[in-house]
Amino acid sequence: MKTIKLRFYSYLNKFINLDRTKNLELINGRYYLHHYRGRQTIKDRVESIGVPHPEVALILKNGEPVDFSYLVQPGDLFSIYPPLYNFKLSAEKTLLPEYPLDKPKFILDVHLGRLARYLRRFGFDTAYRNDYLDPEIADIAEKEERIILSRDLGLLMRKKVKWASFIWNDDPKEQLKEVFNRYSLSQYYQGESRCVNCNSKLEKIDKEEIIERLEPKTKKYFNDFRYCKTCDKIYWRGSHFKKTEKLLNRLKES
Repeated sequence: MKTIKLRFYSYLNKFINLDRTKNLELINGRYYLHHYRGRQTIKDRVESIGVPHPEVALILKNGEPVDFSYLVQPGDLFSIYPPLYNFKLSAEKTLLPEYPLDKPKFILDVHLGRLARYLRRFGFDTAYRNDYLDPEIADIAEKEERIILSRDLGLLMRKKVKWASFIWNDDPKEQLKEVFNRYSLSQYYQGESRCVNCNSKLEKIDKEEIIERLEPKTKKYFNDFRYCKTCDKIYWRGSHFKKTEKLLNRLKES
């Protein structure tokens, strides 16, 4: 068998499970020796170890950048880096395709329903259904230029996936923090939300048009309303809005 040496940086090491990965051994606490057969690309080797390609921003081979198609050679030493929140790589070095839209759009897997509602509260176009299949998510993401958020490594390793993040936390608010940090989302929030149920844009509606549907206290104390035509839901700037603003402040401080 042939052997290469790899070093993974930052959280990429969390993807690696030595007990479940064949032909891999840790040396000196930081480098991995990986044994393989035949002709193999570095992308194939990295994903066989458990690291999905959308989480890899830069690969250096003996100090020089290579792309995913590089055919590994015995004795190669690879340094593999994730996206760095506060550092943008030049276009010729990064392995992450440039995201084409001014504001991120997302699609979430079936495990992330509460995160989907949070993202919609902050106005982000977020596709979610609790019966999505992995191929469907990958197809929609490609067609609609959406970033996939998932806890399913198999989904992130699909060949057609361009933009994606693995979500580490179980708690939805911590998941939201992950996404805000990864994609610098605070800069996009303008105080407007989408419908948390169906993701539709909310439209401003005159109070007089819906006054018969309002509870007495809502009718008395609130005058600014939004309406979802798709699911016939009314929104107003009550305690829900204040909680959103408070949560945003915590995200900015973190």
